[in-house]
Amino acid sequence: MADTIRIGLIGCSSIAARRFVPALAGSTARLTAVAARDPARAAAFAARFGAAATTGYRELVARDDVDAVYVSVPTGRHAAETTAALAAGRHVLVEKPLAVDAAEGAAVLAAARRAGRVVMENRMFVHHGQHRVAAELLADGAIGDLRVLGAAMAVPPLPAGDIRHRSDLGGGALLDVGYYPAHAALLHLTAPLEVVGATRRTDPRHDVEVGGAALLRDAAGVDAHLTYGFTHAYRARYELWGERGRLVLERAFTPAAGWQPVLRLHRQDRVELRTLPAEDHFRGALDAFLAAVRGDAEPAAHGARTLAGLALLDAIRAAGHRGGPDR
Repeated sequence: MADTIRIGLIGCSSIAARRFVPALAGSTARLTAVAARDPARAAAFAARFGAAATTGYRELVARDDVDAVYVSVPTGRHAAETTAALAAGRHVLVEKPLAVDAAEGAAVLAAARRAGRVVMENRMFVHHGQHRVAAELLADGAIGDLRVLGAAMAVPPLPAGDIRHRSDLGGGALLDVGYYPAHAALLHLTAPLEVVGATRRTDPRHDVEVGGAALLRDAAGVDAHLTYGFTHAYRARYELWGERGRLVLERAFTPAAGWQPVLRLHRQDRVELRTLPAEDHFRGALDAFLAAVRGDAEPAAHGARTLAGLALLDAIRAAGHRGGPDR
């Protein structure tokens, strides 16, 4: 592998422009080519970031100046475009979630093994140091034994025509924002996680769920309350509630690169505020991917967590459908 890993972009999304391409600056990778469904959009994106524009996704993965691709298309197309890139011999970093369900995710990971290539889901938030600090405080007994995890990720109503309202493109609040509290539970609780119950909220204008909640219990008897949706004031937080205190992260899933998180440690009659360093979690996820591509890190654990997350989302979806009429 060359010293610089050449990246092709499949899908010229806003998240690619705002977070992924800036994260490449100063890394050991560079953007060489981009492709989008709209050729004019690809041309404009390429001109903006100094890359070549290609006429389609298959043409991009066939280029001899592309070692790996970043897939940033609608969720329902993640598995197909990732599998095609793997078949062309490219490593793949794909926006979360890797697939729409665990079966589809397992098929993608199997394709990566057959191709001898790395595929990783861009689970960027876990690369921010605030989660490591929270886990260390929990392990050190700062709040005593963990009793409850509460996690929420929600955004205000989406604009008309947003692709996240389309089931044929893998839309819905569970896969988009429910992903985050589910992975917060996987980050801090003891597997396996049981879905005790779930609710889902629908809107007659759309054919996907626009919100919901789930109650989980882990192998140690710790409960988790997860909330997600497209119909709320913005929130992206989790709380670890123990026998002697609480740890709270208010901007747990979407911190800006220059934002300094403040961890709140509640104990008895006092609250301790810990201001933590700013970090670019997109850069952290990118560096982890590049290390795996170079053979300096083993991606198996990442793949196992990816499948665990998809299986948990599957179970929440199934429990929500069993829970009674949609609201």
